[in-house]
Amino acid sequence: MGKKPRLGLASQMGIGMVLGILAGIAAPYFSWDAGWFKPFGQLFINLVRMVVVPLVFATLVAGAASITDIAKLGRVAVKTLLCFVVFTVLGTAIGLLMGDIFQPGAGLNIPMDNLTAKEHAAPSLGQVLMDIVPINPIDSMAKGRMLPTIFFAVLVGFCLSLCGEKTKVVTDFFNGFAEVMIRMTGIVMLYAPIGVFALMAYTVAAQGMAVLMPLMKLVILMYIGSLILMVAVYFPCLKYSGIGPMKFLKGFSEPLMTAFSTCSSAAALSSSLVCTEKMGASRSVSSFAIPLGNTINMDGTAIYMGLVTIFAAEIFGVPMPFDKQLTVVFMALLAAIGTIGVPGSGMIMITMIFSQVGIPLEAVAIVAGVDRLLDMARTTLNVTGDATAAILVSKLENDFDPARGAAMDA
Repeated sequence: MGKKPRLGLASQMGIGMVLGILAGIAAPYFSWDAGWFKPFGQLFINLVRMVVVPLVFATLVAGAASITDIAKLGRVAVKTLLCFVVFTVLGTAIGLLMGDIFQPGAGLNIPMDNLTAKEHAAPSLGQVLMDIVPINPIDSMAKGRMLPTIFFAVLVGFCLSLCGEKTKVVTDFFNGFAEVMIRMTGIVMLYAPIGVFALMAYTVAAQGMAVLMPLMKLVILMYIGSLILMVAVYFPCLKYSGIGPMKFLKGFSEPLMTAFSTCSSAAALSSSLVCTEKMGASRSVSSFAIPLGNTINMDGTAIYMGLVTIFAAEIFGVPMPFDKQLTVVFMALLAAIGTIGVPGSGMIMITMIFSQVGIPLEAVAIVAGVDRLLDMARTTLNVTGDATAAILVSKLENDFDPARGAAMDA
């Protein structure tokens, strides 16, 4: 008799998420303290943070070192960054347009008592550029500062590529180390269903379902906007590359479920690398584009920032003419740079925009009640955008091969 098929990780996380929601709903009726769930969810987040820096560093060094043609490395970098910029600008525009058309904050009467939020100043362009270059790369990695870590990793890989055969042993080490970190991340993800269960149970038990009702229109528009970006932008890019939408969704189901249930693009990084390569993207491009996109490509967050800005402006009666909306687009690009793919980063970024366009920061506290639901959509879109860019750039570089998946499974 054949073995029963084992549930995949995506299915296990889906079950964990549903059970977590049910446990969170049941918690008040059985007098369960929401704090009981929190340590199990935080443990998962800590495990993800443990592996993400060495994973990003190793895969980026290996990816950059594998591109022996220096001109190609430059082309890949330019095309990848161009994809990220276009995706982010389109995402912000969709969010602003959805807000302008459907006016999610119009007519809402939400109590403002005891609502406070900490202000975060927007970084200057000069400061952003200076922060890219690490004074101490080891210190940057220890503190989880991803942009300087990425810069140093790409530079190391570039120099390894220049050295050629003389440093083959070092290149082989980083290739091996990247495989080790991907395997370690796979082991960490075995705990994901429990972590997802605990995170969802804690969120629902702590906040309750009642908090959703006044803001349900905002949540629905966020998911519609995400679907629009996916259908109107990602799917045509994938179709051009030779991958149909259904094939992509099936092949990329594990990273999608990981991102959706954990709200962490870092948690989905390892499986994104593997799944993107299985669908035909080259390792050299995906190892460069996906870790980089994990830090600076925030398509879902861009929709969120555009939509929530209009929502908050409507609640507080702040005019949002066209020039202010252009400011939001620019700020979305600037704020996305250097934001690590862990839960909660979107809330920090939105305070920067609110401060810039004159919206009271109390609006951040209003949105915080449903931020988890919004974060699930934006993180999923962020991860999907990274994979789409990697596949598209591989196609543009004539380095896309659907047969890679069969070779990897063999």
